Amino acid sequence: MAKKRNPNKKAKTSKSSNEQSTSMGREIASYIIIILVGIVLAQHLNVVVSGSMEPVFYRGDVVVIEKTNFLGIQEINPSDLKVGDIIIYQATWFPEPVIHRIVNIQKGSDGQTYYVTKGDNNPKTDPSLVSTSQVQAKVVSFGNQPLIIPKIGYITLWIRGL
Repeated sequence: MAKKRNPNKKAKTSKSSNEQSTSMGREIASYIIIILVGIVLAQHLNVVVSGSMEPVFYRGDVVVIEKTNFLGIQEINPSDLKVGDIIIYQATWFPEPVIHRIVNIQKGSDGQTYYVTKGDNNPKTDPSLVSTSQVQAKVVSFGNQPLIIPKIGYITLWIRGL
């Protein structure tokens, strides 16, 4: 006597296969989302490379930033900054971006806004004024406290040989 095939078994196998492909699709989508979130977060973190802003933050700390231009999106307007804001700017006097505090705001003879900046740990202000076009980012603060992740930037400093 031959056994009859149960038609429900085939349906269960097919359904299981569909569930597996749906599950795998969700897993791949979640990995893609995690990678994209990581890329966006990495673009909003900056490693402190010197002690010029001590004791607010130290070499090797990571600060959270808002950018003036992130993939065409203006997160902050460089013209709306105020005294006390900590900014990252492309200095004319140093080859790398500088992270210092705005200590004064001036209007130039050309009518444009310029920032006087200084590291909290430095005795003098920076050697030249900062135009709004030089500003790349602003450190995110809650109240007067910048958002800092202590010491994890040392890995980056070690890799870069700084």
